[in-house]
Amino acid sequence: MKNLHATYLLGGAAVGAANGLFGGGGGMIAVPVLKAAGRSARSAHATAIAVILPASLASAAVYLFCGLVPFAVLLPVSLGVFAGGAVGARLLSRVPPRAVTFVFALFMLAAGLRMIF
Repeated sequence: MKNLHATYLLGGAAVGAANGLFGGGGGMIAVPVLKAAGRSARSAHATAIAVILPASLASAAVYLFCGLVPFAVLLPVSLGVFAGGAVGARLLSRVPPRAVTFVFALFMLAAGLRMIF
């Protein structure tokens, strides 16, 4: 059990660091860490979203304080994220776990390729 807590703690630190450094992406670390720790695909994705909230709030506070947030885009993007998050959360219980993992992997691959090229 101690190893599992250490895995969660170190994984959480990596998630927070990724969110703070890159402005997102912590979920791409959280999901594999949680799956490696024995969580199901659905549980890993749902937990990743739940743990991203405090990391995102902490990062957002720093970004706001430093004047890095363009307020003209904050509200419309926030509304879109809220709506998309609600739809995605409802879909998670309806989509087969293998499909969720496959689509997640495709998004990770596409994001990585886009950043390289």
